[in-house]
This record gives sequence, C-alpha cells and structure tokens, in this order.
Amino acid sequence: MNSCLLLLFMLEMPLLWPCLIATENFKTEKAKQPVGYHLRVKRGWVWNQFFVPEEINTTHHIGQLRSDLDNGNNSFQYKLLGDGAESIFTIDERTGDIYAVQKLDREERSLYILRAQVIDITTGRAVEPESEFVIRVSDINDNEPKFLDEPYEAIVPEMSPEGTLVIQVTASDADDSSTGNHARLLYSLLQGQPYFSIEPTTGVIRISSKMDRELQDEYWVIIQAKDMIGQPGALSGTTSVLIKLSDVNDNKPIFKESLYRLTVSESAPTGTSIGTIMAYDSDIGENAEMDYSIEEDDSQTFDIITNNETQEGIVILKKKVDFEHQNHYGIRAKVKNRHVDEKLMKYHTEASSTFIKVQVEDEDEPPIFLLPYYVFEIFEENPHGSFVGTVSATDPDHRKSPIRYSITRSKVFSIDDNGTIITSNLLDREINAWYNLSVTATERHNVQQFSSVPVYVQVLNINDHAPEFSQYYETYVCENADSGQGLFF
Repeated sequence: MNSCLLLLFMLEMPLLWPCLIATENFKTEKAKQPVGYHLRVKRGWVWNQFFVPEEINTTHHIGQLRSDLDNGNNSFQYKLLGDGAESIFTIDERTGDIYAVQKLDREERSLYILRAQVIDITTGRAVEPESEFVIRVSDINDNEPKFLDEPYEAIVPEMSPEGTLVIQVTASDADDSSTGNHARLLYSLLQGQPYFSIEPTTGVIRISSKMDRELQDEYWVIIQAKDMIGQPGALSGTTSVLIKLSDVNDNKPIFKESLYRLTVSESAPTGTSIGTIMAYDSDIGENAEMDYSIEEDDSQTFDIITNNETQEGIVILKKKVDFEHQNHYGIRAKVKNRHVDEKLMKYHTEASSTFIKVQVEDEDEPPIFLLPYYVFEIFEENPHGSFVGTVSATDPDHRKSPIRYSITRSKVFSIDDNGTIITSNLLDREINAWYNLSVTATERHNVQQFSSVPVYVQVLNINDHAPEFSQYYETYVCENADSGQGLFF
C-alpha cells in the first residue's frame, strides 16, 4: 500500500510543481512590497505602480520592472517601448530600474503609457509576453491662480444697500485639484475697503457700504486669489475690477441764484424771450431733466418754458407791458425733476425756487392822440382865421416831449402848436361840403417819433344865395287877352 501511495505522489508531483513555485513567489514579492505600493502580477511580470514628481531637473529613479523568472544571474535583458521611451524615460537593461531623464510638467501631460519586454540574452527570445504599464506624473504646487475673464467691469446703482451683489470673479489653478490643497482657492480683497467685500470661497463681490455717485463715480477693486486655501507656501494671483456707479435720482434741482434780474422793453411783442434762469442737478441723464414753472405772478404777465437741450428755464412775455403803466414786476419761479421714482420721492419733497425781478425799459414812443379821429363843423363864408376845432396828442413817454402839429397838403386849413385848427381861406359849402384832413403830431425832441390822426370838417350852410331859375323863360300873351288868362312859355 505504501508503494502505491509513493507512486501516486511521484506521478502528481510534476503537475503540482508550477503551482507551488507561483505560490512561493507571490509570498516572496508580497513580503518585499513597500508600504503604499500596489503589487501587480501578470504573466510572470512583477512591478509596482509608478509615480514621478513633476519639475525635477535631475535624473530621477522611478521604480523597477522585474520578471518573476529573473533569478538575478544577469541573463535577462529589459527593454522599454512606447511614447517617451529612451527620450524621457530610460531603463537599466540588467536590473529593470526605470529613470526619468527629463523634467516633467504634469499640467502638460499627466500620464505616460509604456510597454516592457524581457529577453533571455542567451537565446534572444522573449521570456515574457510584452506588457503595458503606466507612469503617472504627480503634482506639485507650481502654478499660481489665474483670472481668465479679465478685464472685469461691473455697474451697480449708487446708494445700493449693503449686501448688494456686484460681480463674481473666478480664478483657476492648473494644479491637480485632487492633490492636497494645490487648487483650492481663497479670495481676498487687497483694495476696495470699506465699500466692498468678497466671499472667500466663491469670489462674489458685494457692497459693504453705501456710495454716492456724486462724490465718486467709479472704484478700482483689487482681488487676490491664493491656492492651498491661503496656507504658508501658497501661490497667488491678482486681478482688478472696475466698478462704476450708475445714477439714481437722489438729488433735486437747485437754483444757485436766489435772485435774477431781467429787463424787457415795453415795445416787446408777446412771446418774446426776456432771459433765462438755471437750476443745477447733480444727477445725470434722464435723472437731471427738469421742468420750470411760475409759482407767483399776480399780473399773469410772464411764463417759463424749459429748454430740453440745455435744461434752462426761458422766461417769456405772456402779455405786453407798458412802462408808463407799470415799470417793474416781481415773480417767483420753481423747478422740479421731470422723472422721479416713487421710492425716491423723499429726496424731492420741496421744490427749489428763486425770485425774478423784471424791469420794464421805457421806449421812445410816438405821440398819442386823445381820439382816434376828429369831426368838426364850421359855417361857410366864415372869415379867414376862423376857429374850426382843436386836436390834442401827448407823448406817452416819461419825459413828455412837447408836440408840434401839422396838416398834410391843405391850403384851406392851418394848425398852431396847441393843435387849434383855423381856416386859411373862405369856405363855400356849395363848392365843397366836407374836408378830409390828416393832422400829424411830432415830438420836438425826436422828430422820428410822430403819429397822425384823421380830421373830418363839415361845412355848414348859410343863406347866402337868392333863388335862381334854372333857365331863361320867354313868355307869350295874346293881344286882347282877358284878365287872368294864362301866359304861354
């Protein structure tokens, strides 16, 4: 029975031997495995997962490739194939040690896939099938954060409350976000306090204090982004943000002059512009548009319209003025914004006003007759120098210039300096019953100022003519005619 068992053992031993060898090798390699490395067994290959730090300038040992069939007698030759083989990476043909001979940049390339061969130098044949492996480039913090969307510019309304969102800035870091805190960024404000603040992790800029555009209309804010969440050794990048304040209607128009003095000629027609007034508004654009109006004018003589281009108030004459009747006026004008949001009415509770004094200038006006026309009567046949009537004109101006009278183209009548019209020839009603005269009144101090008035003179009849037959009559009578018998013509 023992002989049978021995025979069975001898027959099965060749079949079990490879399993025993593989088990022993696995135990041996497991015992040699460094902490943190992953053992990989494939078709007899034994190697570790390889990592190489970036930015190393000198030749750097990465790891070792080894076949589990290599007994260390230098009969095997190791070869490296693939992208970067012999140029970036080299291998010791005898030991299988791999080296990086160039500086690597993970941000340019983070992974290299290579192939390995092991050849028996005695036979020249491959001991193992060609196999593929990976070399990963591990990250170091060699890239500072960069803001990619520069330049940054934002617009926010003035007087916005604290906490109002202005803009979000974002930086990126080319380092590996999975390696430590290399790409974990922290934002901070280098310039812009106390008006702005920034959320450290999001880059959101907010208002931290109210701002008035009329005091300052734009701000430059400098933002810093640090990687490694700001820890020692962190790299940083900065950017600038131009923040402009847009206008809101928080200022009412105000007259800088409390009194305006204007003049108007008494000869000016209605609608005449007699001057301008001006209010000032610190706002801009539509928020600075304004309307002027009359607040006090008992005489109802003036009006104000707005020049939409210059935002001036134009004072115009609504009714004619007369120096001799009233030579000065006092009016009050006010101004208000044309567009006011209901939320901003608190800034516009009381309109600004100003006082306007208007002086009427006296013009040298022509004489004015007391009547628009005159009608006189005179009997015919009155002697030379007989009184006809009196016209009267006065200088409406303040100086009251003396008046000289004259009759245009008349040989029948004359007029003296008092406006008394007399006859200069006999009048015969039967020849001319009416006379139409034109009397001119001229200022002695300014002969350019004159005016005329029509004068109508009616010649009245007197009994100065005996009756006359219209023709000569011849009469006939028969002889022996009886008394009372008619005559024949």
